[in-house]
Amino acid sequence: MTDILGYEVHIVTLFKQETDIFYQFSTNIIFHALNVNVKSLIYPFSYISKINSFLKINKPDIISVCDDGLKGLLLPFLTGNRYKMIYERHVSTQVEFQPNGSSIFQSLLKGLKLKLMNFGGSKFDKFIVLTEGNKNEWHLDNIEVIPNPLSFYPDKSNVSKLNNKTVIAVGKQSFQKGYDRLLKAWSIVINEHNDWKLEIYGTKDESQGLDALARDLNIDKNITFHEPIKDIGSVYQNASIYAMSSRYEGFGMVLTEAMSYGIPCIAYDCPYGPADIIINDKNGILIENGDIMKFANSISFLIKNESVRKLMGEQARSSVENYLPKYVCGKWHQLFLELSR
Repeated sequence: MTDILGYEVHIVTLFKQETDIFYQFSTNIIFHALNVNVKSLIYPFSYISKINSFLKINKPDIISVCDDGLKGLLLPFLTGNRYKMIYERHVSTQVEFQPNGSSIFQSLLKGLKLKLMNFGGSKFDKFIVLTEGNKNEWHLDNIEVIPNPLSFYPDKSNVSKLNNKTVIAVGKQSFQKGYDRLLKAWSIVINEHNDWKLEIYGTKDESQGLDALARDLNIDKNITFHEPIKDIGSVYQNASIYAMSSRYEGFGMVLTEAMSYGIPCIAYDCPYGPADIIINDKNGILIENGDIMKFANSISFLIKNESVRKLMGEQARSSVENYLPKYVCGKWHQLFLELSR
């Protein structure tokens, strides 16, 4: 928005940045850290006080809240409803339902929390979600869908040739990303295609037990876990298939990124995102959420059928042009104009 439409954009974080920011941002964006001590007993009061002090000094025309926690949804109350305010929801409400089930009491608490979240969401001037599926999770009249824009769209000369025997996945190790399901599918794939490799990029979490699972499945020689890298484009450029095993998503930006490099994607039809991006058997393959055998068979199908893989890749690249910043930023611009009237 700063570079294309000339907006003055400030990004406010609660905590002090200990290291350099991982991603590259426009040099026109102004960053602020409120340095709130989350471990302090007065954390809630410090949080409210520092946000209100910042807003009083900087006097923003519009505030966009990107905080999936309850405190973010309550910001209109905490600021006295003095500002035009947008809420951006980047994840499914499924994030509230973690593994291993829950007790009746926990279920009641989650239900109460969701009602409170809907109530808080109704107090924003506009509530933005990323997909039509996300929209259906909420009971709001102020809701609108604006997808994530592509952060890059490489020249045709830089797209993947789809010749390397490499399947990739990108995202932090977590229950949400479902890498345990991906590893089980991969153990089926390499029975027939043991010359192919699975490369997973993302922040590691030993508590997920993925290294041990890979050893137990006897696939540790055909899989590599990598830390995040800044030049993720080079990873896409050298991959032939993208595999998304997520249990739930907010959008699935990695899908559009991979598709911009001409990579066909296989994804579970999880809530929500993949079904908005992938047209089944056209620019990728959608699998019923949790069907590990079909997921494995679909990977094997694209491995064995190079011509189909390349045709899907071409269609994938052309289909994600709708997510280019010039289109998505236009939607934000119209929203800002509407709120400013």
